[in-house]
Amino acid sequence: MKKRKILVTGGAGFIGREFVRQAVKEGKKLVVVDSLTYAGDMARLKEFEGKIEFFKADIGHAPKLIEIFKKTRPDAVIHFAAETHVDRSILGSGPFIKTNVEGTQVLLDVSKNFEVSRFIHISTDEVYGDVLKGRSIEDSPIVASSPYSASKAAADLLVRSYVRTFGFPAIVVRPSNNYGPWQYPEKFIPVVIHKALNNEHVPIYAQGLNEREWLFVGDCANAVLTVLKKGKPGEAYNVSSGDSKKNIDVAKRILDILGKPHSLLTFVKDRPGHDLRYALHSSKIKNQLGWEAETSFSKGLEETVLWYQKNALWCARKALALKHHWSKVYIKKS
Repeated sequence: MKKRKILVTGGAGFIGREFVRQAVKEGKKLVVVDSLTYAGDMARLKEFEGKIEFFKADIGHAPKLIEIFKKTRPDAVIHFAAETHVDRSILGSGPFIKTNVEGTQVLLDVSKNFEVSRFIHISTDEVYGDVLKGRSIEDSPIVASSPYSASKAAADLLVRSYVRTFGFPAIVVRPSNNYGPWQYPEKFIPVVIHKALNNEHVPIYAQGLNEREWLFVGDCANAVLTVLKKGKPGEAYNVSSGDSKKNIDVAKRILDILGKPHSLLTFVKDRPGHDLRYALHSSKIKNQLGWEAETSFSKGLEETVLWYQKNALWCARKALALKHHWSKVYIKKS
């Protein structure tokens, strides 16, 4: 696999970029495909110039994908590309169906026709829905709660149908909530950091009791590499850390690291259909493939906060663009 080409969709995104970093470090030949929507950023890939092949393309545009596959002849596909923000999916699910479902279908067909040896589909723990007790295993029911998670669940089922119908060598990876450097500041942890750094009110849904299992992005990317090397086609693997925290506790910890008062926390109206708790059982990937998370939440969070402090300008630019986007959304709604 080291000498063969790997095509990475969404490689200019948050998790995709970290996978690219680790794969390049291992000497793998990479073809990165990204449509560079608002969440994609070539700045994430700047340090890999000359080490990867990059193509700007929408995974839902079959002719362009076919052209890329003909030119690069990838042996494996790692599929990160997706619309991922739940709040955006609630306001408009169209882009999520287009990219996460239809885009995945096009990518599957092209990959199948070019006979790739591995297809790794990156899913999410959110496809399991609320997990009020215990932990989800790979065979737990799919109970999506938001348009986002429903689109990812649909993609999951589509991928697995190709395994069953065509004998397609696909594997599904379902990670828990990722965090770390380079994450777009619409997600919870970078929002808290950015707001706190600027002494702004930090919005917390409801009472902040929603619980998430936090996985450092470096550990997630390493898990995907492990699945690429050792994973069994047709299988699904949960990827988690065991570090479960309530949102309010995460926010308070960030404020403490930055030396900011807890009075910055501001409780806001909860979003519709907000799942209370996600929790994964990841013994399968540990026992069968030998992977487990190495970064404690305490260490990962401190590293993340430090990165945003050092890269405050990048974050501020993204946050300004985000503010402009939501102002247009609200004007349109009114």
